Amino acid sequence: MKLIHTADWHLGQTFHGQERHAEQRAFLDWLLAALETRHPDALLIAGDIFDVVNPSLRAQEMLYDFIVAAHQRLPQLNIVMIAGNHDSGNRIELPAPLMQRLNTHALGRVSWLDDGRLDAERLLVPLPDADDEVRAWCLALPFLRPAEVTGNTALSGNETNDASPNTNSYVAGITRVHQQLIDAARERRVPGQALIAMSHAHLHGAAVSEASERPIVIGGEESIPATLFPADIAYVALGHLHRAQQVGEARIRYSGSPLPLDFSEVAYPHQVVEVTLDGDALRDVESLAVPRPVAMHRLGPAPLDDVLAELDALADTPELSTDQGRNLPRERWPWLEVRVELDAPMPDLRARVDAALDGKTLRLLRLERRLPRVAAEDAPARIDLAALGPRKLFERTWQARWGEPPADDVLADFDRLHQDVLDDEETPT
Repeated sequence: MKLIHTADWHLGQTFHGQERHAEQRAFLDWLLAALETRHPDALLIAGDIFDVVNPSLRAQEMLYDFIVAAHQRLPQLNIVMIAGNHDSGNRIELPAPLMQRLNTHALGRVSWLDDGRLDAERLLVPLPDADDEVRAWCLALPFLRPAEVTGNTALSGNETNDASPNTNSYVAGITRVHQQLIDAARERRVPGQALIAMSHAHLHGAAVSEASERPIVIGGEESIPATLFPADIAYVALGHLHRAQQVGEARIRYSGSPLPLDFSEVAYPHQVVEVTLDGDALRDVESLAVPRPVAMHRLGPAPLDDVLAELDALADTPELSTDQGRNLPRERWPWLEVRVELDAPMPDLRARVDAALDGKTLRLLRLERRLPRVAAEDAPARIDLAALGPRKLFERTWQARWGEPPADDVLADFDRLHQDVLDDEETPT
């Protein structure tokens, strides 16, 4: 049996205010082509399908168009998707009855039986092969919010007996849910059938991104151990972390996001994962690299002259120097982040960078100024801002940031701006 594991699509994401529909559509088109070529039995989407809980109509349209197209091209393909922490579980499940007609199983939330135990049956999805024989069970566990697993007596009643003193009730609740689901799956399987766990969570020891992953819970105590998945789980398909990686064992993997979701992810190998099972065991794992439909460049941090030299060199890269590159529609122009190290104020920095970009098919999304570190002094005494006044406050702020007082021309500019503000406040509406 063959599976494709992917996660963290973040459909509808805006990148520093810019839409990314063209990139996301290109990925979905590539994935459709890959499915036709590889002929998997199932596609697993491990959460964060959308970027926000209330996605745009266009983002939803992309998802549902993909599901319909996948079913038309591969009628026997089973799709299993779970909600992530960016998703609304209710929204993911809303069209579930219709999607079942397209062999798509959408699990957005957990539910409980009258005795407080997990309703595990609805989270167990049979995965048939091309001959319509069930060869595996997918334990499809959507993201668990603290309110869903804390305070439940069936989940928390015994946690002091088998949870370490540092384990909070949220992690203990997640552990119990996984255990109950695994137990239910073991009861349903027959010899030769594989167990595939799909979860949207943060595992101990996994590498997080620099800036783009939202903490699952406030306080950062949400990570769970990989030992939660016993050896009879043939493969664990994880979502949430954008860096593709295995956690401890080859069978426990984050597929990573198919597109970089921040400039800090430029160097990541973005991919989907093809998983091959032999009976109830994992036989092979192969990474399928996702082509990047829009290039992404991160310059610096360096002094301005060095950054401008990098920018000139960038103009010689294939996607910018060829006629094809110059004729790209704007939505396919490369994204650009520029990080400049400053040792003195440079009021015209943006203008100088814009001038260097003139005529280049690049979209500047972020210009970061790296300021010098000024040695910290003893904490000043409490200041009465009203008595200090705007001008003195500005002088102190400038001194603290740059390590020297503002020049006369800077103070003159401040006085002019301050007067403009006062004039505006006095203008009758």
